[in-house]
Amino acid sequence: MKSKAGYSDVGTDKEALKAEWAEVSEKLRSEVGEAAYQSWIRPIAIRGFQDGVVRASVPTRFMRDWVVAHYSEALADLWQAVNAEIRSVDIVVQAERALKAAEPAEDAGQESGKTVFASPGADIRNEICAPLDRRFTFDQFVVGKPNEFAYAAARRVAEASKVPPFNPLFLYGGVGLGKTHLTHAIAWHIRQEAPSRTVVYLSAEKFMYRFIRSLREKTTVDFKEQFRSADVLMIDDVQFIAGKDSTQEEFFHTFNSLVDQGRQIVISADKSPSDLEGMEERLVSRLNCGLVADIHATTYELRLGILQSKAHQLVARIPEKVLEFLAHKITSNVRELEGALNRVVAHAQLVGRDITLESTQDVLHDLLRANDRRVTIEEIQKQVSQHFNIRLSDMHSARRARSVARPRQVAMYLAKQLTTRSLPEIGRKFGNRDHTTVMHAVRKVDELKERDTAFAEDVELLRRMLEG
Repeated sequence: MKSKAGYSDVGTDKEALKAEWAEVSEKLRSEVGEAAYQSWIRPIAIRGFQDGVVRASVPTRFMRDWVVAHYSEALADLWQAVNAEIRSVDIVVQAERALKAAEPAEDAGQESGKTVFASPGADIRNEICAPLDRRFTFDQFVVGKPNEFAYAAARRVAEASKVPPFNPLFLYGGVGLGKTHLTHAIAWHIRQEAPSRTVVYLSAEKFMYRFIRSLREKTTVDFKEQFRSADVLMIDDVQFIAGKDSTQEEFFHTFNSLVDQGRQIVISADKSPSDLEGMEERLVSRLNCGLVADIHATTYELRLGILQSKAHQLVARIPEKVLEFLAHKITSNVRELEGALNRVVAHAQLVGRDITLESTQDVLHDLLRANDRRVTIEEIQKQVSQHFNIRLSDMHSARRARSVARPRQVAMYLAKQLTTRSLPEIGRKFGNRDHTTVMHAVRKVDELKERDTAFAEDVELLRRMLEG
């Protein structure tokens, strides 16, 4: 098939050009395979032909760079075999949404290597964004010395009309200290004050699962475009992808793409970037290049302020001495502190009695006892390893021999029983295992305790030793 020189985007020979592309792409499909074709070749759109150069576009810069590096020579050679007038194929970046919005002036705002995005609005948010807690706003965040820096940084990001010089914003701190509250507050503020901006918030775990699904369903192009078209991308608990190389690779490229476009990134974790084990060095470097703000453990004054604010929201009459008692006794995290106050108020309302210090101690006797002796997962792993005479490193290893796997399951079971850590958090402490592995361990130990009296006695002995 031979075509005329001088094709343009609106030329009369555009159909002939498309027919040539169908022939070229089909040949390339047979060479590279179906998976690569669906990911990299199928999204290419042919825009025109002039002076021996075919002009084609792809939705993102990342895709442009990949196609140029891996397929540009093959495209040119195959096209020359179809049409001798073709000298080269020029790949530029232009999102399909921008093209539709800009037609018929398709060249407006486009240049090779520059991505043009229209705001995808609520559709993308609803499809990939995790729900936001309406309680987690800046107004409801109690500021104190341990969190004032992180709070100020979060407000700066939320209120800025353009991306601040520090990007990303990296928030880190222990469980229940306010990281999630601040990330939700940023999202709520931007959605209210700048609704045209696309804010995408989700956990690193959900990011990984969506990425894996896109690989399985061969929709990686859609996955990349969804995340790389966000104005603000917020990833919670990024430590979850530690040790997961493929997910880290994709997250790294998503990170670079958004920063290159001048988009805001907000990330939270339980440790600073440099302390995240199992993270690629280049990703750690990227996470460190913005503003790293830590949230320290709460002080007595901050805990008391949080309780006073919570009591005001609950519209409950709570003696000050009760609030002071709780602020002194429950020091682990804000989540547990607020949960304790909710229990006290709910009990008083259900039984129709006033809240007193004595009733508070009675209602929270289990929680207060647990806070008097806080067991850590590291202590559990050490005690169980010694008891079953295995190495401590076996708690994190991939070994599946019963002599190792059974003690590891016991340690997971005790971590679930004796700590307030969530299943994903426990799994991460055991070699970055999935939360379903922890669930299976808990069920298995429960079953064995019912069938094997000696095993049940072993587990109970370990529990008493850890609680003592």
